[in-house]
Amino acid sequence: MARQPAPVNIRKPLMAALLLAAPALAGCAYLPPAPERPRNIFSTPIVPRGHAVSEEQIQQITPGVTTRSDVQALLGSPSQTSTFTDDSWYYFSSSTQLRPGRTLAVRDERVVAVNFGPEGTVTGVREIGEGDMPRVSFVSRETPTPGNDRSILQALFGNIGRFNSGPMGGAGGDIVPTGGPTPNTGR
Repeated sequence: MARQPAPVNIRKPLMAALLLAAPALAGCAYLPPAPERPRNIFSTPIVPRGHAVSEEQIQQITPGVTTRSDVQALLGSPSQTSTFTDDSWYYFSSSTQLRPGRTLAVRDERVVAVNFGPEGTVTGVREIGEGDMPRVSFVSRETPTPGNDRSILQALFGNIGRFNSGPMGGAGGDIVPTGGPTPNTGR
């Protein structure tokens, strides 16, 4: 006599699972929202570099009144001073970002110049942009080097015949030095 499978009541386990999951799912409404994904997930962070000078700091400098010590207290030490005198202070800042190939791309660049008079007070503050920078044209010529103008065939076959022939008549035999006794002859 074959046994009949017992009827499975699926309603009880299903109801238990729904009753346990309902409070957990209801609690999801009280969780804070997921943080927004960045717009470009493959970009690298932008890194500020140098000594950034804000517009508010520039407005606090009054020509004819503000002294060197006041400027240094307000802006800090300059990034660069003029070459031969201490009449101009320069503050450089930029924002860079790493590009593919591990090279840096300059996203924003700013140079603020503070000029001083002979009495040590500020005579002017200006921002130097790309339009103020002189254009430098590079020379594309190369200095010729004598003796290096060889064709591809000369480079490939240039060593043929440079060695003395060996006892078998082929290349790669004994190299005979010039001058002095020959090896293994004692002369």
